[in-house]
Amino acid sequence: MSSPSPLPPNLIRLSSPLGDLELTGDDREVWSLAIIRNGHLPFEGLPESPNPLLRQAAAQLTEYFAGERTDFDVPVRLSRGTEFQRSVWAGLAAIPFGAHLSYGELGRSIGKCGAGRAIGGAVGANPAPILVGCHRVLASNGRITGFSAGEGIPTKQWLLRHESIEYVG
Repeated sequence: MSSPSPLPPNLIRLSSPLGDLELTGDDREVWSLAIIRNGHLPFEGLPESPNPLLRQAAAQLTEYFAGERTDFDVPVRLSRGTEFQRSVWAGLAAIPFGAHLSYGELGRSIGKCGAGRAIGGAVGANPAPILVGCHRVLASNGRITGFSAGEGIPTKQWLLRHESIEYVG
């Protein structure tokens, strides 16, 4: 599996109930969070090079999975997308633990009514799932329409159950 570019200056891996996670970033921001998919992580060929910020993010994720944390306060780099993606990611970041929005509601919250398909694409491109809660977006009927992180829908179901968010199976 080839590594995405650019190569991160710092990288840390941790175990979670969802499988192995991989965080990348620099001294100022977390760049990405990947959940193992089909047995692979994006930068699995690189050695870990943790820094204080990534250690803090890993600790917060561990607390989240243990049920001891409901929000994250590590800075996440959301500046690498288009203006539209950045607006969607800011909308995602505003959805609190245990709450959810539909794709349409998310679109309305950022002033982009009727852009459901584009909203879905931007949600799927979120560079830091869990830290920026893209799992909290459901179809208007409460169904899960997909999930681009980890093993897809089973990963999203786990996260929704963890936050006691009701969804239609």
